[in-house]
Amino acid sequence: MAIPTTDEVRELIRARVQDPELMMNIVDLGLIYNIDVTPESTAEITMTLTSPGCPAGPEIISSVQRETHAAFPDLEEVNIHLTWSPFWNPDMMSDEAKEELGIF
Repeated sequence: MAIPTTDEVRELIRARVQDPELMMNIVDLGLIYNIDVTPESTAEITMTLTSPGCPAGPEIISSVQRETHAAFPDLEEVNIHLTWSPFWNPDMMSDEAKEELGIF
């Protein structure tokens, strides 16, 4: 049984899950706050969305769960914890994401 590391889960999400409106991965957008992979084969992912009314929110959350399960079948569970604290803002984006979106 091969349980992924936190970094492996983060890189998987970076590679496979995009915000469908911005066409940018959600890790570089700053939407993933924390990932914890437990010895019990559970991934606990704390994340947010760009706004509470984000129309793509359900799709993004579903994609995180689906892609993580598909890539790491030895995980028993992938739990998403949606939070609004701290509230997302553009300062949370990576420098690359800011540059791509023209935010300086």
